[in-house]
Amino acid sequence: MCREEATELSSLKSQLQDLEVPLFAVVKENLGKELDCFKKYFSGKVYVDQQRKFYGPQERWMLLSTFLRVGVWRSLWRAYRRGFRGTLRGEGLIQGGVFVIGPGDQVGWYSTEFGHKVNMLAVLRTACNIRNGMAR
Repeated sequence: MCREEATELSSLKSQLQDLEVPLFAVVKENLGKELDCFKKYFSGKVYVDQQRKFYGPQERWMLLSTFLRVGVWRSLWRAYRRGFRGTLRGEGLIQGGVFVIGPGDQVGWYSTEFGHKVNMLAVLRTACNIRNGMAR
């Protein structure tokens, strides 16, 4: 599922570059060739945070009961139909998020369930607000 969102965020790279907003990913582990595989989907720089400091003082874990939710299965089916396949290797229960960081407007988005994705328009809007705030 991360690969699907990474692809969508990467599709914004040229627009973000025009706004002078860099694209980065922070991942929590690098198992085997997983990081190299992820980089095929993400066009920005990727950092590995093995100590998970970026994930905050309180990590947000999904419970196994998460897989009983209909939305999770819809997300899995959507990603599968779009050709995104995972390996199921590594720890996959810590929830991720997307942050647009800069002076002025900032947004932090956290997934609410497995497969829930950030709104790409909100990412662009926030990046524009940051850029406009810096121009003042």
